[in-house]
Amino acid sequence: MDLFDKCRSFTRADEVKAAGYYPYFRAIEENEGPVVSIEGRKIIMAGSNNYLGLTAHPKVKQASHDAIDKYGTGCSGSRYLTGTLNIHNELEERLAAYLGKESCLLFSTGYQTAQGVIFTLVQRGDYVVSDKDNHACIVAGNLMAKGAYATIVRYRHNDMANLEAVLAGLPADKAKLIVSDGVFSTTGEIVHLPALVEAAKRHNARILIDDAHSIGVIGVGGRGTASHFGLVEEVDMTMGTFSKTFASLGGFVVGERSVINYVKHHSPALIFSASPTPASVAAAIAALDVLEEDPGLVTRLLANAAYMREGYTKLGFNVIPGETGVVPVIIGDDQLTFVFWRELFDAGVFVNAFISPGVPPGLQMLRTSYMASHEKEHLDRILEISAEIGRKLGVIQ
Repeated sequence: MDLFDKCRSFTRADEVKAAGYYPYFRAIEENEGPVVSIEGRKIIMAGSNNYLGLTAHPKVKQASHDAIDKYGTGCSGSRYLTGTLNIHNELEERLAAYLGKESCLLFSTGYQTAQGVIFTLVQRGDYVVSDKDNHACIVAGNLMAKGAYATIVRYRHNDMANLEAVLAGLPADKAKLIVSDGVFSTTGEIVHLPALVEAAKRHNARILIDDAHSIGVIGVGGRGTASHFGLVEEVDMTMGTFSKTFASLGGFVVGERSVINYVKHHSPALIFSASPTPASVAAAIAALDVLEEDPGLVTRLLANAAYMREGYTKLGFNVIPGETGVVPVIIGDDQLTFVFWRELFDAGVFVNAFISPGVPPGLQMLRTSYMASHEKEHLDRILEISAEIGRKLGVIQ
């Protein structure tokens, strides 16, 4: 058996490409927010996580330019050694204050943040209690903790009764960390946080919420899931990313000062990784400035998503209900999802095609997501094109 045999036998992507329906790795040539250029054509972007439309904001772009002029293009070291700039400290202080916690720690990516926090805190004899549908970064962090002889147990997706049953079956004297997405990235569902918090209290468990798709989307002024439910004090740690609302790249975790200080001095993901680049950090600071100055951006984002959710539903599409920036349109078949995606793309709309095993059979979908910067003309055009294709393919009547 050759290690590379599985690579050479993987043909599914090539088969989809040959059929003309491959929806992934499409190169964006110019990015103006709600409209991008792909293959020399203007395309309405309805698949980005640029929720507040800040990647093209003049203040955010200028902050990145200024940071490069002042600090250069990289830090050439980890935060632990030569990679800490004053703007790293500034962003940590700003985010801790914004999210109502004592302290914050930056990581180089959002994906890395989950690994850096879970593996560092949960060790031999401890338990991670994880939602079955948590993001891949949490799964990776869980696997690393398992390698350190922690025990990983999963509960049914967003099922708080099952979470209660799982917790009740664990040793009462063992340390436990409940981990969940705040907003689940595929469906846009919000975790049932009040019930999760009550279960955690009953079983002496700590809570880590991944707010990658929540910050800038829900909560007071976009402050995320805990704020949305009025449970900021009850959630021990919140982690997030800069690659969505904050129009940049990187990740962070906020929480009690002593906990963040422990992670800071024990996390291999932090100690052995180069620190976030000056341009990335400056862009995130500027994006936070814009968000705090104009919380109406959050209102516009949610209004746009609600408009599309209602519009798709009225047309007869099967839409997963929700109240976030993600609006999933269920197609229910791999091939039909690819065909629908291609026809949308040819007509000038980009969305994301999710097929099995990424989603369960029957839940194959076009995952659409919206921005505060979408105008009504963009939204109406997406609905018009979707209706034409939906009728043509028999997805709607």
